[in-house]
Amino acid sequence: KRIHNLIHGDGKPGFDRADCELFEAVNRENAAFLKSKVQPGDILIVHDPQPMPLAAMLKEELNLCALWRCHIGLDQQTPATESAWEFLQPYVGAYDHAVFSAPDYVPNFFTGHAMIIRPGIDPLSDKNRKLGLHKTVGVLSNAGLAVAPGPLVTPPYEWPAQRLSPEGRFVPATERGDFGLLTRPIVTQISRWDRLKGFEPLLEAFTHFKRRVLNGGWSEDPVHRVRQDLTRLVLAGPDPESIQDDPEGRGVLDNLRQQYSELEPEIQDAVAILALPMKSKTENALMVNALQRGSSIVVQNSLREGFGLTISEAMWKRVPILSNWQACGPRQQVRDAVDGRMIDDPTDIESLATVLDEMLANNKGRSVWKRNARRHVHDSFLVFGQLCRWMQLFAQMHPSML
Repeated sequence: KRIHNLIHGDGKPGFDRADCELFEAVNRENAAFLKSKVQPGDILIVHDPQPMPLAAMLKEELNLCALWRCHIGLDQQTPATESAWEFLQPYVGAYDHAVFSAPDYVPNFFTGHAMIIRPGIDPLSDKNRKLGLHKTVGVLSNAGLAVAPGPLVTPPYEWPAQRLSPEGRFVPATERGDFGLLTRPIVTQISRWDRLKGFEPLLEAFTHFKRRVLNGGWSEDPVHRVRQDLTRLVLAGPDPESIQDDPEGRGVLDNLRQQYSELEPEIQDAVAILALPMKSKTENALMVNALQRGSSIVVQNSLREGFGLTISEAMWKRVPILSNWQACGPRQQVRDAVDGRMIDDPTDIESLATVLDEMLANNKGRSVWKRNARRHVHDSFLVFGQLCRWMQLFAQMHPSML
C-alpha cells in the first residue's frame, strides 16, 4: 500500500531495512506457492509494484518470459515517486517487457522495453450494454431513482438507491419527489468517494452556475434560460455502508454532506448526491448504465486520474464529456471540442461553471461530440483492441506464438 501511494506521489519518501525484508519475505512465500502453477516457457504477467520481485524469484528455477503490468503512476517526478522507483529498480532486470497505461508513467529505466496498452471497457457488460428506452426507464424506476410513469414488468430492486437529504441522512431517492432524471438536462459524475475525483469543486461550480441563473444572469436566449433553470446535478458513488473500511472515502462524503447542507434550498433541490448500493453487482452496474444514458453531460472532474473508465463508459453511450488537462487519463481519452470539453484546472470554479454552461447551450456541438465520442471509444478503448495489443506483445516476446 505504501509503495502504491508513493508512486501516486503521496506519503513520506524512503524505506528502511525492515520494509525491504518484509517486502521480500512476503514475495518469497508467494513465489514458493506459484512454482507449482507455472512451467518453463510460460509467460508470467505480474501486476503492479507489490509482487514485483516474483519474476526474479521464479526465474531462479524456471525459464520464463516475464512481463510487468503497471496500472498506476504519476505524470510528474516528486520525492515520493523517485523514492518508490528507486526501491523497485533492482527488480526490473528480471522482466523482458513492461506495460503501462500512459506514456507519462514510464520511468526511465523501462524506456525501450515498455508498451502502452490503455484499459478498455466491455461493451457487452451490464454497465455498458445497450439499454432501450423502456429498459432505461425500468432500471431507473426499479432502482428508486425515478418515479415510474406506469406499471413495470419487473419488480423493484431489493436494494434501491438513496439520496442525501438536507438534514444529512441518506433516504429513498424519490422521498422528496421525482428528481427529473427522465425529463430534465442532467449533469452527472459517478466515481468513488475520493478527494482526487474533484466532487467538491464540481459541486461548488454547479452552485455558482445556479446562483447566477437564479439572479438572472448569463443568457438572453429564452430557451436556454429554461434549460439553465431545469438543469440538475447528480453526484453518485458507492453506498457508505460499502466503504466502512475506507476512512478517506468517508471523509470526502462527510465534506460533501456539510457542503450540501449549507446550500440554499433552491440549489439543494437541483442537486442529488446519490448512494448506489453495491450488494448486487448487476443492479449496481445497471444503475450506472442508466444514469449515464440519461445524462446530457458526464463530468470527470478528477484532480488526478490514471485512466477514467467512467469516461469511456459514458462516451460509449454517446454522452459528451467535461474533464480537464491536469489529470493524465482524461487528456489521453477526451479530445477538446471533439468528444466534449477540457478545462485547464479542475479547481477553477469560474471556468468549470462557464464551460458547463457553454456545453449546455451548444445543442449542435453536443450532438457532434457524442457521435465522435462513441467512435473514439470504438476505435481505441474497447477490450477487443486491448486484446489485440496483448496478442502483439505476446508474439513479440514469444515468437513461437505466431
